[in-house]
Amino acid sequence: MARFGRVVTAMVTPFHPDGSLNLDGARTLAKWLQDNGNDGLVIAGTTGESPVLTDDERLSLFEAVIGAVTIPVIAGTGTNDTAHSIHLTKEATALGAAGILAVTPYYNRPSQAGIEAHMRAIAGATKLPVVVYDIPVRTGRKISTPVLLRLAREVSNVVAVKDAAGSPSESAVLMSQAPAHFELYSGDDNLTLPFLSIGGCGVIGVATHWSATDHQELFDCWERGDVVGARRVNARLLESFAYETGDDNPNPLPSKVMMNLLGLNVGEARLPMGPPPAGLAERAQKVLDNLRAARSAAH
Repeated sequence: MARFGRVVTAMVTPFHPDGSLNLDGARTLAKWLQDNGNDGLVIAGTTGESPVLTDDERLSLFEAVIGAVTIPVIAGTGTNDTAHSIHLTKEATALGAAGILAVTPYYNRPSQAGIEAHMRAIAGATKLPVVVYDIPVRTGRKISTPVLLRLAREVSNVVAVKDAAGSPSESAVLMSQAPAHFELYSGDDNLTLPFLSIGGCGVIGVATHWSATDHQELFDCWERGDVVGARRVNARLLESFAYETGDDNPNPLPSKVMMNLLGLNVGEARLPMGPPPAGLAERAQKVLDNLRAARSAAH
């Protein structure tokens, strides 16, 4: 079994209509996600709009969600400032997080040596398991396979990578050489099934906000050797994967629209993301209707 479960959602952060943090909404959403197929949650990741949260808001959010659910809560404490990341990691550890998500430093584009030192410093600030988050499209740097392997082999609490680098072939090289305990979580929903074929253990997803049970079915099929069944479930989810982000409606705008449609009242995104574009709610309804119809037809 994957350390944090097979289906983990990178949860959106609810805001009130005035843009202030909605902690009651966060508790309600977290409980709903737990009740609807999720094995774990990531809080204050990219989808959680971490760049626009103050430290107090981020820590309050960790505390609220950790207290609301019984599934593992992974705290997004990585920033592009190592000292700041260490501070947030220590605070999240004290609040009872189950793990730490540490993203590659963004914007400043450090060398591979700098990235490695940054990750070692974060891991050294906690006894919690650390998931390294590799997402070069947002950070400007891909973590090299040799660096990931050194972290996996030499830093005892670096236990997994959330892989959003978009290169299954390179991920296959990583997993062919990584220690047996090191886990690969898909960070791109549409690559979850391919990643399973090279040793992936789960997904830290976005579309999992509304399709966690479908993802569980996909994993069930794969684990019993029903590759055709897994492909059928994956095909059912392709429209959700296409919906969850785009140039005109980047993540997390679509997920917030979908959650609001489902009655979870998460509000809109803060600037610079801002309000969703016209027509996104209608598209969300179509995605949801088609997914429900596909589920019914399959069962």
